Amino acid sequence: MNNKPAPAAQTLPSGVMLNAYPDSIGKRLADTVEFLKRYEFRNAFSLFYILPTFFHSDLDRGFSIIDYDINEELVSRQDLDDLDELGIQIKLDLVLNHLSVRSPQFVDLLQNGDDSLYRDFFIDWNAFWKGHGQMGPNDHVVPNQEYLDKLFMRKPDLPILKLRFPDGSLKTYWNTFYQKVDFDEITASDFAHIKGLTPEEAAEIADHIKVVVKNKGQLESVDLECVADFKDEVIAAVCKKREFLGQMDLNARSELVWEFYEDTLRKLSDYGAKIIRLDAFAYLHKEPGQPNFFNRPGTWEYLERLRGIAHKYKLIIFPEIHAEYGAGIHEEIAREGYPIYDFFFPGLVIDALDRGTNEALLGWISDILDNNLQTINMLGSHDGIPVLDLKGKRIEGDYRPGLLDDDQIEATMQRIIERGGRTKNLYDANGNKIDYYQVNATYFSALGEDEQKLRLARAIQMFMPGVPQVWYLDLFAGTNDYAAAERGRTAGHKEINRTTLSIIDIESGLKRAIVRDQLDLIRLRNTSPAFTGQMEVLTTEPWLLHISWQHSDTKVTLKANLRNHDFTVLQDIGSGEEVLMSFEPEACAPMIQGAM
Repeated sequence: MNNKPAPAAQTLPSGVMLNAYPDSIGKRLADTVEFLKRYEFRNAFSLFYILPTFFHSDLDRGFSIIDYDINEELVSRQDLDDLDELGIQIKLDLVLNHLSVRSPQFVDLLQNGDDSLYRDFFIDWNAFWKGHGQMGPNDHVVPNQEYLDKLFMRKPDLPILKLRFPDGSLKTYWNTFYQKVDFDEITASDFAHIKGLTPEEAAEIADHIKVVVKNKGQLESVDLECVADFKDEVIAAVCKKREFLGQMDLNARSELVWEFYEDTLRKLSDYGAKIIRLDAFAYLHKEPGQPNFFNRPGTWEYLERLRGIAHKYKLIIFPEIHAEYGAGIHEEIAREGYPIYDFFFPGLVIDALDRGTNEALLGWISDILDNNLQTINMLGSHDGIPVLDLKGKRIEGDYRPGLLDDDQIEATMQRIIERGGRTKNLYDANGNKIDYYQVNATYFSALGEDEQKLRLARAIQMFMPGVPQVWYLDLFAGTNDYAAAERGRTAGHKEINRTTLSIIDIESGLKRAIVRDQLDLIRLRNTSPAFTGQMEVLTTEPWLLHISWQHSDTKVTLKANLRNHDFTVLQDIGSGEEVLMSFEPEACAPMIQGAM
């Protein structure tokens, strides 16, 4: 990529990381802090990734940020002080690519138009594509096909949201991710002020608009060709009945955006954060004729600038990215000195436990060790179980295989779907599905709600290299929440794995062996000095998995059978090997159905 020396790697702290929203347990972060103070959780976690409803937000469960001030409905400064007192460091998000339409910057832009200080803070779609496309019938530029072919879409149709300004002008802004547009009921009275429009015509227009909005979820100029003489006045009236939300892409060519990033990183450091996850960073750098996902060298230039700011505030940043294993992007990021998310691990564990073979999982472990990758791994998370990430990739005529072949990936995905998972897809610029992105399910449900599989999955995670991140709902063996998935609108499929646990749920959960056993495994990883030493994967039969960690005189070993899912954890502190934990399917508590 370049000839400069490899930058110094940022070193992640050690220990196990909890992952939850501020209100995942109880009603506020204070409730989670209280359970972390209990003796059952003593020494279990050294880190806590708190999801971004920590801040003021309005869409996509926190990832549509209004501002980075503390959301005092859920979080207090006392909570942060208490976590520090417990010796738990925190990890927070910086959502690089976008801000909410309700952010102070976008509100100012809407109010003041071209006179706004923030007129270049967001990406004016038509201005961006000027000279690279043609104006379409709906008042926005449609890029030429050679540019469209390079766009990577997170939703059907073009990534735009249209807004009408107080002076009546209509502008289109880049909106890669979610948007939600709602209309209050539209009636003939909304058009009574339009001169020359009869009451009968007003009623017909209202009925027409109701049908369009119901079918399309939005209203565009082309939908009103039937009332061309009154089109502008009708649109202005309808806009008064419209409420919209959206994650508006930031224009990183603007120095004001970089001032905003610096102010935000300073603020996150002040909250006590040590690790910052760069959400959606790969979409930030945009240039006509280049992909809108991880284009180079622009993405690297942005990351290097961000790393310099983070260093000033003693923060570790790491980029969050989903991409095929065969694309090698994870290796590219690691070579630049960044830690990476291990999005390959969750699917590999499901495959290993379902097929009873260690081959693919051992291949990935070898990659991590051979390439000295710094990783944060997980089983479940606030998002889905990655599928695309396991695939191979053809680059410039050469094919690099995936960690699983396509048939194995399809089989894994279908098993999760049969167990109740929901799918998320990717699209091309014409709205056609081009691939699966991930499957949404709790990890326990993805494993067929088999408690022994969940125990072994957790044991394998605790013996993996990197920082283990534990989703709160996995810890309590939560099952798919279908009602929440059905209730959810934008990104509703993700709510299948975000059930809020009450204090009563926690109390009853702690009586279950599957919860206590996971806590024992987590505590071992978080406290044993062995895990600060060297990892060794022992040669075994393909249905077995034996992993050891040793530091000085302390050695711990996992011996697992991937076929029947029994396993043993042994420890040697210099006086001979002893069994710390032993789990066989018939010895474990029966599975309990339901979310808790």
